[in-house]
Amino acid sequence: MSSKQKLLPETPSQTAGPYVHIGCTPNFAEMAGMYDEDLGASMKKGPVKGEEITIIGHVFDGTGKVLQDAMVEIWQADADGAVASGDPNFTGWGRSAVDMETGQFRFDTVKPGKVPYLDGQPQAPHVTIWVVARGINVGLHTRLYFEDEDEANAADPILSKIEHKSRIPTLMAKKQEDRTYLFNIHLQGEHETIFFDM
Repeated sequence: MSSKQKLLPETPSQTAGPYVHIGCTPNFAEMAGMYDEDLGASMKKGPVKGEEITIIGHVFDGTGKVLQDAMVEIWQADADGAVASGDPNFTGWGRSAVDMETGQFRFDTVKPGKVPYLDGQPQAPHVTIWVVARGINVGLHTRLYFEDEDEANAADPILSKIEHKSRIPTLMAKKQEDRTYLFNIHLQGEHETIFFDM
């Protein structure tokens, strides 16, 4: 005897809202005691191989206003281009809640090496980025490339597939002083960052 299943309707999509920081960065949200530090706060657990760098930036909305409640995560290869890092002191993953006053995110990391693409061709050094914030229903994925890697960027198999070449600069981190790279993320508008459908 067959019975009719009662299916529940899909619940509506929700934005990240104010609780993303409580769940993902409780120390940042002033809920200390769960962890010594928030997960992903430190990508380096000791001396690391390669060039140590800092990545900073802001997330802008469509009107050009800096978001002060965004959270940014990054994934990257180590200095040798290994995704499953052979460096025991490097995690390859970081999470940063933006500063609630300035809106700045920050990662102290290493400059990644070249990672092979599906066909074995090397990809330019890059960092994968995921952004969530109030008003974003599904986290946004993008990539950060380094503007001082001209030769590698020109041969990169992902960058070469971008149809509108004039938008490639939205993926380039600009070298500042003291081994710091600036990468701003624009959610909409004239300087909208290229986002990837993942």
